[in-house]
Amino acid sequence: MQNLLQSYIPEKALTQVLKLLEHDNLLIRIKNERKTRHGDYKRLPNDQHEITINSNLNKFRFLITLIHEIAHFEAYKTYGRFIKPHGIEWKRSFQHLMLPFINPNIFPEHLLPLLAKHFKNPKASSDTDANLALALKQFDPPSNKTYIFEVPLGSVFKLYNGKVFKMGQKRVKRFECIEVSTGKLYLFNPNAEVEIVIPEDVGIS
Repeated sequence: MQNLLQSYIPEKALTQVLKLLEHDNLLIRIKNERKTRHGDYKRLPNDQHEITINSNLNKFRFLITLIHEIAHFEAYKTYGRFIKPHGIEWKRSFQHLMLPFINPNIFPEHLLPLLAKHFKNPKASSDTDANLALALKQFDPPSNKTYIFEVPLGSVFKLYNGKVFKMGQKRVKRFECIEVSTGKLYLFNPNAEVEIVIPEDVGIS
């Protein structure tokens, strides 16, 4: 397990993470990038438990995602199977497990206040925390992707599946965007990653 994880998480976090994973029936698998999730947890039919994490995450996002999924396992062990996936039991488990990692030996100092704020009430995805998501993105390899909340009004962008949209107004939390080919209105979370395109490049005059 040490050899599997040591290249994916901050060095100073490794010992503590390995302690959390000292369960014979807990499996960790590293997956290729999945566009709809960073990681997941599931209970297998043979009473084993499996956590999968995307291999393309930077080491800080990988660590947060890994602890997120371990928290599902711990919540199941502590509270049983009849709990909400991201309910209060999971939140308590996530907060408890993450607390020892929120220190300057593991995370850069400028991330610590953002992490402390986020873990007062952790969400189902850290991507819904715009400030934290943007700060974590600084450690990603360069790419042509941007977040919805950074896209100028009226600009055209496309998703990983090739669908093209025009940027609209912000509602309370999400953004209105029009699918160019159908004219349908969609609502996007602020931290959806998209690629801004030149209208002529996608056949829009």
